[in-house]
Formats: sequence, C-alpha cells, structure tokens
Amino acid sequence: MYTVKELFYTLQGEGVHAGRAAVFCRFSGCNLWSGREADRARAICRFCDTDFVGVGPDGGRFAQAGELAERIEECWQGQDGQPYVVFTGGEPLLQLDAPLIEALHGRGFEIGVETNGTLQAPAGIDWLCVSPKAGADWVQRSGDEIKLVYPQPDLLPEQIDCSGFSHAWLQPMDNPARAANTAAAIAYCMAEPRWRLSLQGHKLVGIR
Repeated sequence: MYTVKELFYTLQGEGVHAGRAAVFCRFSGCNLWSGREADRARAICRFCDTDFVGVGPDGGRFAQAGELAERIEECWQGQDGQPYVVFTGGEPLLQLDAPLIEALHGRGFEIGVETNGTLQAPAGIDWLCVSPKAGADWVQRSGDEIKLVYPQPDLLPEQIDCSGFSHAWLQPMDNPARAANTAAAIAYCMAEPRWRLSLQGHKLVGIR
C-alpha cells in the first residue's frame, strides 16, 4: 500500500534539474516529524515547511505499484521529452520500493528522489538528492546532489564530506529570518566555492 499526499505536474524548483518538467509524487509520512504542529518542538526536523500528513484531494492510496505508476503516467499528460517523476515527502524512502521503481522504468520514466538520508536508497533511482538534518542518523552518504538547508547550527557545511556527491548546494532556510539566511548562504558559497547557492525557484515564481 502506498499513501500519497499529492500528485501534480509542475517544474522542478531546485538543484541541477531546476526548470525541468516533472510529476511530483509527495508521499505521506516522515520519520523526523509527525507533520503536526503540536509535535514540532519535539521533532528532530523542526523547520519543515511542507504538508505531508494524510491524503490530499489529488493524492490517494494505492494497493499496487502498477496502480500508482499508472496514475503518475496520467499526470505526465503525454508530454514530449523524457518523462520524469520526483518522489518527495515527508520521507519518500519510507514507501518507495523496487516494484514501484520497476513499474515506472517500464513506462519510460526517469526517477528522482529527495530524501533526508536516514534510510538507504533502493537500487534503480536515477537521480538522488540527499538533504541531511541535524540530529538525524545520516545513512545515505552518496548520491547526485547534497542539499543542506542553511543554517543548521548543529550541522555546518564545513563538517560535511561532500565527496560522495556530484553537486553540493546550500539552501537558505525558509523562516522569518529568510533574508538573513540567504545573505549568509551567499557569503558562505562565495568563500567556499565547492558549495553552490540553491534557491526555491517554485516559490519565487509562485508554482507548486
């Protein structure tokens, strides 16, 4: 059974694939926060800005991998080009598995994943973005991109070994101090060019 908060067709807003058309499949649930405000102060990840609780009007529960793969294909709407799906959450690796990866590859999809890195990624993912969180057990230490939300006082970029990743991004934390966080991230990237600035382009242009 797969529980999906929302499924939608949009443009990727972040990282190397920013601006690329994609189907986003947001799984429900996370292992670092319940998603409920009453639990935020006790959570490992306290700054999440995403609603991943339950099933939304464009989500659903899918008993079989083929059912969810078919729905994702419908969301692609027959567009030209390489079909691309991004699994996110919450934490998508709580649900993404080999049967779903196989079903999507069988439909010609390239598969991207955005994970907090606390779970080992299954084989077959085509593009893996890892966003580690302070205080969490960081297991997945290789991938295509590492995206560090900045600043996290207990997880500083200078403490991170990026050698397992092809691209390293600093993304300003989106909270009331966003302007200051952005300025600090810019300054850090200029001082340490191995890191690049990541902005949430989907928020800047007003899309999902």
